[in-house]
Amino acid sequence: MKTFALIGAAGYIAPRHMRAIKAVGGDLAVALDPSDSVGIIDSHFPDAHFFVEFERFDRHIDKLRRAGRGIDFVSVCSPNYLHDAHCRFGMRANADVICEKPLVLNPWNIDGLSDIEQETGRRISTILQLRLHPALQALKARIDATDRTDHEVVLTYVTSRGKWYNSSWKGDTGKAGGVATNIGIHFFDMLTWLFGPVTKQTLYLRDRDRAAGTLQCGKAEVRWFLSVDRADLPAELKAGQTTFRSVAVDGEEVEFSEGFTDLHTRSYEEILAGRGFGIDLVRPSINIASAIRDMTVVTLDKSAHPFALRR
Repeated sequence: MKTFALIGAAGYIAPRHMRAIKAVGGDLAVALDPSDSVGIIDSHFPDAHFFVEFERFDRHIDKLRRAGRGIDFVSVCSPNYLHDAHCRFGMRANADVICEKPLVLNPWNIDGLSDIEQETGRRISTILQLRLHPALQALKARIDATDRTDHEVVLTYVTSRGKWYNSSWKGDTGKAGGVATNIGIHFFDMLTWLFGPVTKQTLYLRDRDRAAGTLQCGKAEVRWFLSVDRADLPAELKAGQTTFRSVAVDGEEVEFSEGFTDLHTRSYEEILAGRGFGIDLVRPSINIASAIRDMTVVTLDKSAHPFALRR
């Protein structure tokens, strides 16, 4: 049985990690969060130790290590800007790390984590669950089977958030990286995985709640639009539907709405089997998202995403 520590136990994504740890036969030994609203732990690991102070959490893990019962994995679900530090902590605690995306906010931080991997002999794996989605794996197989390099892709993701969003760390660009990082990083990874490295990117829109631009990948021209504003939802959506996710390749919709519920568990299974997604794989998406924060916004033209043009 592998033992786990979880940093960020009160966050939105933490329950998926708890379920995954349970599903792979692991044991959550200890968890940390400055918020004590973590009753969800009882549904999975009621005997887990819990701390609201990092210092006491650190001490507890060190005591376990010295007693010969060290942690095998540290799962990092903390706010984006803390991932780097918490990954460093995990490796220095002689554990492998499973980190939610984005691994880091800036590409130069990847090099530092790589150095610590070499120093400690530990490994970081990132949750890139879209690479494990059966529909997207089938799409990749079709793309790889041809020599075509002129695919046209339209990516649209609108996931409405309430007023709380911008009052939390997620609305702080310095902590979350901006909307393109916070909700778009896994899509940027998906696009580069499917179509190859980015050779050019353009930014048409960037504000607190939305961003839009284009990517020229090795095999595709991509128009993308990301938003957390419900006003950007298509009018034709069913009443009460708060999220719109669409990827169209050469005018054909790629249906991958189903099959998301167990992808964190699949990710953990792959990691424990030695097939996790290492830190070098995240570099392309981190480069894209980081560049968006500093790029000059250009005037809208016909190459922009239709949702950007309608504003």
